[in-house]
Amino acid sequence: MHDYSKLGFKAGLEIHQQLDTPKLFSGAPSFLRNDEPHYRIERKLHAVAGETGVVDEAVAHEAALGKTFVYGGYRDSVSLVELDEEPAHAVNSEALDVALTVALLLNCEIYPVTQVMRKTVIDGSNTSGFQRTVLIAHDGFVDTSFGNVRVATVCLEEDSARLISREKNKSVYRLDRLGIPLVEIATYPDLRNAEQVKECALKLGEILRACRVKRGIGTIRQDVNISVSGHDRVEIKGFQDPKMMITTIDKEIERQLLDLKNKKLSGNSKGARDLLRGDVRNALPDGSSEFLRPMPGASRMYPETDLPLLRIGLEKVNRIKKNLPKLKSDIRDELKKKGLTDEMIKLVLSENYYFDSFENLLNIYSKDANLIAKMVVLWREEIATKTGKTIDGVMKVLHERVLEQILELVRDGKLENGDVKSVMMKIAEGVKFSDAVKIDKISDDEVEIYVREIVKEKPGMRANAYMGMVMAKFKGKIDAKKAMEIIDRVVGK
Repeated sequence: MHDYSKLGFKAGLEIHQQLDTPKLFSGAPSFLRNDEPHYRIERKLHAVAGETGVVDEAVAHEAALGKTFVYGGYRDSVSLVELDEEPAHAVNSEALDVALTVALLLNCEIYPVTQVMRKTVIDGSNTSGFQRTVLIAHDGFVDTSFGNVRVATVCLEEDSARLISREKNKSVYRLDRLGIPLVEIATYPDLRNAEQVKECALKLGEILRACRVKRGIGTIRQDVNISVSGHDRVEIKGFQDPKMMITTIDKEIERQLLDLKNKKLSGNSKGARDLLRGDVRNALPDGSSEFLRPMPGASRMYPETDLPLLRIGLEKVNRIKKNLPKLKSDIRDELKKKGLTDEMIKLVLSENYYFDSFENLLNIYSKDANLIAKMVVLWREEIATKTGKTIDGVMKVLHERVLEQILELVRDGKLENGDVKSVMMKIAEGVKFSDAVKIDKISDDEVEIYVREIVKEKPGMRANAYMGMVMAKFKGKIDAKKAMEIIDRVVGK
């Protein structure tokens, strides 16, 4: 275990999350494909100077490789913008709204006027040789148990093309991913130990998942910047797996400490200084890392001349503020207060549409949150299993409006809580709603007569044993709570 404070450990996170909206600068569909491309094109890319007139070191490194790039595209989902045959369109409004939502959840200040920039990238991942990015917010924070971590910037940018294969002098890409909107979050180097890095990464993930983002492998890419005292910053790509985060950090610390040791042994020669240069590395499955390229600098940025300044009005910001989504941690606390068990909370929060349905139904009948949770998730799944139908098929029949109608009857005292599951089963089996809710009730007097009979025949049994016999006898025609009250009354006499 490292003493992080003595080592002068510092770390910051960079997260790139795909948004579930049309492409950022063309409005083309943003989905990945498995079918063969409709066409292929070849390109060569060359290094150009940035706004300062200097060619960035990382750009020069890629240019020296002299590669050919092959791009596969689709007529119906790749536009001329992605082919770099047409100027970029205005920033997609849906993507901007999602990025602003993320920024506000991170307590950031929004830039009212900002400029789309080009970032030189000539590794083949962009047909144009640059990536478009726009800074939309700054100076926010995220809470951790170790204290606040400052958020430096939130940017909106276009995703790169998808790498299919790489050879010595040629790389093959697919253009389906190029242009998908990404929100980029960069923190300040406020993270002071490996546990805080992991906690902050998970918190940022929770915030992103509360918004309109894509899910699944490859939709989020996370990097960590690490340094110890005396060593330049190192950026590690592919810092994804929470189970490996602490191991990856500790192994990078050990690597940097070895660099420092080698410097001390070698003296002040140029070779020793080179040992400490920051670079970009790739995380490996065992927690170690490998060199990818030199650390890029500011020299690769210059303004996007095809687009006007992006103006973000106060009216838009205020509208988004009023409709910010709730985080799962906050929702979880609210559900506990409503009496839901941890297991039931997990089920309700497993899918967004489950939670949305739960909240809507709670507005109709707020007395029994557990009943609603069972209706929305548990009983639908049980009914699917018993009827041999898919969960989608059951949900088409037992859709939200049907559940609303059932709860309205419960609320109005026309249907007992204990009858809800059997009503849902009947409807799923094809019984008309009006017939399904007609419960052939047994009177309390009939139940009490039967209870007295079985107590007389089998005296000394536990109340739960009598309850099982009663429920088996009347099969859904009585309310379980009422039946237990009768049993307790009879057995207690």
